[in-house]
Amino acid sequence: MPLRPDPFSVAHLALAAQAGAGAQVLHVVLGDQLNQQHSWFRATQSGAVYLLAEARSETDYARHHIQKVVGFFLAMRAFAHQLAAAGHRVVYVPLDDPANQGSLAANIEHVAAALGVAEIVYQQPDEYRVDQAMVALAQRQAARGVAVSFCDSEHFLCSRNAVREQFAGKRQYLMETFYRAMRVRHGLLMDPADGTAPLGGRWNYDAENRKKLPPSVALPPLPAFRHDATALVQMLTQQGVQTMGRLDPAEFSLPVTREECLQLLDHFVHQALPAFGTYEDAMTRRDGTLFHSRLSFALNTKLLSPLEVVQAAIAHALAHPEIVSLSQIEGFVRQIVGWREYMRGLYWAEMPSFATRNYFNHVAELPAWYWTGEVKMACLHHAVNHSLDHAYAHHIQRLMVTGAFGLMLGVHPDAMDAWYLGVYIDALEWVEITNTRGMSQFADGGIVGTKPYLGTANYIHKMSDYCDGCAYDRTIRYGTGADGRPACPFNSLYWDFYLRHEGLLRKNPRIGMMYPLLDKMTTEEKGRIREQAAAYQARVEEL
Repeated sequence: MPLRPDPFSVAHLALAAQAGAGAQVLHVVLGDQLNQQHSWFRATQSGAVYLLAEARSETDYARHHIQKVVGFFLAMRAFAHQLAAAGHRVVYVPLDDPANQGSLAANIEHVAAALGVAEIVYQQPDEYRVDQAMVALAQRQAARGVAVSFCDSEHFLCSRNAVREQFAGKRQYLMETFYRAMRVRHGLLMDPADGTAPLGGRWNYDAENRKKLPPSVALPPLPAFRHDATALVQMLTQQGVQTMGRLDPAEFSLPVTREECLQLLDHFVHQALPAFGTYEDAMTRRDGTLFHSRLSFALNTKLLSPLEVVQAAIAHALAHPEIVSLSQIEGFVRQIVGWREYMRGLYWAEMPSFATRNYFNHVAELPAWYWTGEVKMACLHHAVNHSLDHAYAHHIQRLMVTGAFGLMLGVHPDAMDAWYLGVYIDALEWVEITNTRGMSQFADGGIVGTKPYLGTANYIHKMSDYCDGCAYDRTIRYGTGADGRPACPFNSLYWDFYLRHEGLLRKNPRIGMMYPLLDKMTTEEKGRIREQAAAYQARVEEL
């Protein structure tokens, strides 16, 4: 696709405010609600005006990756244009508009007052922070005689309360139970002869989705959607928006329209899905995407719906069973229909207290190289720098490399949350915090996952090519190897973590052989491990 300028024109959409005279209802469209299929847009409404607003409350609540801010703003601007082209009346408030009020809520109230509307309607937000802001807005507007109501975003496959309701009275949430119920409810990969039985006789092929990527396997290149974001980046700089990460503003390459996202879906289905499940957990220096779809931004902005995504993948798989096995397609369906929907349900079942949980009472700071990529450990160097370069890393890099290392270091969950929420283009709190504070950091004490997820260098070596040529020796726990390389920090920090938290973890049935193995170690061995771990923690910025 050739380079093309930013299609947004402030002057063009600013005229919509004048056209808003006589408006009766203001429809608020949030930046992660770009759903062209929503019932709002099926017909033009003479008394309705649609509002999209860029706001400092959204750019500043976390230090976001520059590609994340640019991606959301480009997608919002393109969506506003499409609404206007379809005959809808649109008011768009760019960040540098002199009338911009700074916060999302203030912009809504300002535009509502300017247009003199009698009613404000919004789609139910997915983030607790925004939801509370809209509840407060409704209370203020009620005092002024303006009615405020909300409707469903018409995106997810179940309600925000589905997990809480399904597991009411139960001691624990179980994703597998939820996942199977979702499969049955929506008829996804079900036996046509028995709508309650899984196609192929198995619900889950996770055990077959853990293979290392052989050097001989070619990786499909991602399609590039080239957008020149130079003017937008200049505006963000002039406005003083603080960001992280890297971007060539003339080469923003991610899809920001529904049409582009559908192209990316088609690419995944035809080029990556046939090997997705097999190498779902693999990592390689060759690439950070492998066979993953990269559709999370499209889904989380609601440019695509989860149902259309999984239905497209399933249709292709069933039409080509000789190319796409059940283990490939099931792994993908589980990510979207199982894990993604489950995380949202857990979020609404446990917020706001979930955001304060710190089961291990960790207090350490996040190493500065998470923000710069200047680290010698090959696995972390690749995972962090790929995140900074692309605002993306796949789930095993997030869980077993950057997340596991932060957990073993004892980093405060707030610091881990801040980094994950900022660095990834697909990160919205409803999906980020449950994965980070819950699954990755076990700060919730076992609500999301049943055990801490971490591993030694042996796991990294098993699932990647990172250890080859690394500055650290993966085979030893402490000291230096025969070639003079120091021991991989993952090894001593791993065992030290279990020693530090024995009181909280020894009785956990999912820990397995960790404590029996520790019991077999000599006091001297444990001492050397602890000494090495302490040395690495003391000079973590030098790793």
